[in-house]
Amino acid sequence: MKIDTKKIVLCALFTALVTVSTMVIQIPSPMSGYVNLGDVFVLFGAFFLGPLLGAVSAGLGSMIADFATGYAIYAPASFLIKATMAVVAGLIFKSFNKRTKHAVVGVIIAGVIAELIMVAGYFGYSALIMGEGIAAAASIPGNLIQGAVGIAVSAVLFVALKNTKLFMVA
Repeated sequence: MKIDTKKIVLCALFTALVTVSTMVIQIPSPMSGYVNLGDVFVLFGAFFLGPLLGAVSAGLGSMIADFATGYAIYAPASFLIKATMAVVAGLIFKSFNKRTKHAVVGVIIAGVIAELIMVAGYFGYSALIMGEGIAAAASIPGNLIQGAVGIAVSAVLFVALKNTKLFMVA
């Protein structure tokens, strides 16, 4: 795969978008994390950049946000979970033709599966790695809300931009 300057710049842009959207609006959750808008650009980055560059921007952007906001303990999990979300969402989305009426269905299916990965990933990390056990389930409702918002807003962005010259799939 040839990565040109335009793709590098777009990957950096989406990394910044994930970072900033994760940091700007933070609603604390009961389990020491927070609900944010980062998933909007995790998903849209996967649709816009494709699975590989989407994963880079999602993982790095989320990890940077965790370090910058005092949640460094979550940084490794965020990197892996968000990168995995983007790979899965990007691959599912690529299986749909973005110019057909079914492309929006692909966006929604990809978003739902990716967000389920996020919910399960953070639950598993909190329960097993951080030793919170079943109490980690308290973060599930907030993560589900974050996921639903991410799916809805990224789908709106896709519909608004899918027929522009800006939209590309790597």
